[in-house]
Amino acid sequence: MSSALNSNQIKFKDTVDDEQPTTRRLRNLSLHLTPPSDHRYNLEFEPCSGGRTKMIVDAEKLTIYLRGKHKDIQEKVFEYFNSRTDLQTPIEILKDDYRELCMKQLVGLVREAGIRPFKYVVDDPVKYFAMVEAVGSVDMSLGIKLGVQYSLWGGSVLNLGTKKHRDKYFEGIDNLEYLGCFAMTELHHGSNVQGIQTVATFDPITDEFIINTPNDGAIKWWIGNAAVHGKFATVFAKLMLPHDKKGVSDMGVHAFIVPIRDLKTHETLPGVEINDCGHKVGLNGVDNGALRFRNVRIPRDNLLNRFGDVARDGTYTSPLPTINKRFAATLGELVGGRVGLAYSSAGVLKIASTIAIRYSLLRQQFGPPKKPEISILDYQSQQHKLMPMLASTYAFHFSTVHLVEKYAEMKRTHDEQLVADVHALSAGLKSYVTSYTAKALSICREACGGHGYAAVNRFGSLRNDHDIFQTFEGDNTVLLQQVAGDLLKQYQEKFRGGTFSVTWNYLRESMNTYLSQPNPVTARWEGEDHLRDPKFQLDAFRYRTSRLLQSAAVRLQKHTKTLGSFGAWNRCLNHLLTLAESHIETVILEKFIEAVKSCPDESSRAALKLVCDLYALNRIWNDIGTYRNVDYVAPNKAKAIHKLADYLSFQVKNIAKELVDAFDLPDHVTRAPIGKQSPGEAYTEYTQYAGF
Repeated sequence: MSSALNSNQIKFKDTVDDEQPTTRRLRNLSLHLTPPSDHRYNLEFEPCSGGRTKMIVDAEKLTIYLRGKHKDIQEKVFEYFNSRTDLQTPIEILKDDYRELCMKQLVGLVREAGIRPFKYVVDDPVKYFAMVEAVGSVDMSLGIKLGVQYSLWGGSVLNLGTKKHRDKYFEGIDNLEYLGCFAMTELHHGSNVQGIQTVATFDPITDEFIINTPNDGAIKWWIGNAAVHGKFATVFAKLMLPHDKKGVSDMGVHAFIVPIRDLKTHETLPGVEINDCGHKVGLNGVDNGALRFRNVRIPRDNLLNRFGDVARDGTYTSPLPTINKRFAATLGELVGGRVGLAYSSAGVLKIASTIAIRYSLLRQQFGPPKKPEISILDYQSQQHKLMPMLASTYAFHFSTVHLVEKYAEMKRTHDEQLVADVHALSAGLKSYVTSYTAKALSICREACGGHGYAAVNRFGSLRNDHDIFQTFEGDNTVLLQQVAGDLLKQYQEKFRGGTFSVTWNYLRESMNTYLSQPNPVTARWEGEDHLRDPKFQLDAFRYRTSRLLQSAAVRLQKHTKTLGSFGAWNRCLNHLLTLAESHIETVILEKFIEAVKSCPDESSRAALKLVCDLYALNRIWNDIGTYRNVDYVAPNKAKAIHKLADYLSFQVKNIAKELVDAFDLPDHVTRAPIGKQSPGEAYTEYTQYAGF
């Protein structure tokens, strides 16, 4: 920042804000022609602050509210890896060495530290995801490898199998004797799981299934744990049942337990071909491999038969009547992967925000003439980069905690409506949070200048390791389409006299109220109390979603007549993605507002309210064109929103240290010299890496 606002200009502006437009223009013109001569530099927002002092925040109390009752399990993870320096990931490491280190880390966590993730998967999913966040903070490859073992491979056995599978495999999965893989994705098919080509044909003579890869496009690809360590795989394949008269019947996609290596010798089993997917952009501690099956025979009991079973005589039975319903039920039980990615992505954002903000408070540069240099976080441009991001980090924390709690309730009750709600919410939050975090990691790197480019300061590894979060467990664009599809389904149900499910409940009122002509009076309200009122903020978010939903429905109906349903969907795709993002932002804000109200500590509640207001107003301003186009926000109100959002960024800056301290991430977890808790140690440790 080369200069600040001239104080006389500010005072002059304040005196004319209430004048008529013509008078104001004349005064502004005279100001340009004869500018005041008293140039006094002032980097504070004094005229805006109204004499308010810096907010006092107790970071420890805020930490207690953020981390909740499962802080202990995270501390246990952190303390174990702090005590085992030999298991900490070095800055530079070869792929094969990294894979072996990652395996040692996982074994140490389970067998030495005594943390048994699989029991948490069953008994306490909230505790499991808290543990996964902590493990991913230590090393993201380790977090993914653990997730493959317990959430994907182990979760598929638990959720798609029956008691016989649990009795046979639970202990081996829990203690890592049965290290496994989750073999769904194929070379030619990823998001379109119903299109996979691997087949499992029942042989009634031997009472076995025969697993086959019919062509190269059906090779299972990107399978975590397959290249080196895995002994079993949950293989998703089309179940084919032979019939004397009708040939072969395709019963749709089912899951099968397929041994891929000998338990004693670790040799690849006959008929199984395993190859290495090689060096990746990130997550090179995870051994991703490719699997081909050539007439691999497995017992009939290896069919995970919760939603479909085959009897000894080849008779097929299922509690669900159609292939589509069975497929939907199968994928619904695997939603935990998306839940974990959304939650862990918010954790990655906490680390990146902590490093970038601590460095921005430490680093000083330029300043007023003949005055000391100032912190780079005192510059409005740096605040604009990092403070809305910090607000988003808090918003994502509360919304993903809500998702995890809802998932745990779903697993406990098996309520059908909850299953649908969690499926929709996990798809939306996984997509939105991971996409935002991916962009934010680059912004954090840039905000730290050249020092952000040093590998030791972690932005590169965080960015590369996290990048794939946008793709696995469902490509983000595809997931947003699922959210949009659910919204349109709910919209259609409403006009048939149906009711909205819990996730979309706010639309019941908004579709009736918010689609009327905007109120010309409230459209002009610009007072701070009004703009910081949660009702105004939520109304604005809901109004936008409601309009987008209605216009999408109208456009789809119009184009379907000439293009058909698929063509119409493709023609409206960008509109639909915007609709889905708008809905998810609404849910995030709603959960943030609820979290603010529920906070028991007064100082923490005030800080969270400030951060929540910044999140809401920044999002409204970022899409101000939408609100202006329909006269929901008048020009004077739009200007007031922009001005207040800038001021709130400044206010959040004043408590930024306390806000990142509340994440309670020890230095041995953030592992970035420029992000150390004690500013005096940052440059000392950093220079040591260069040999000084």
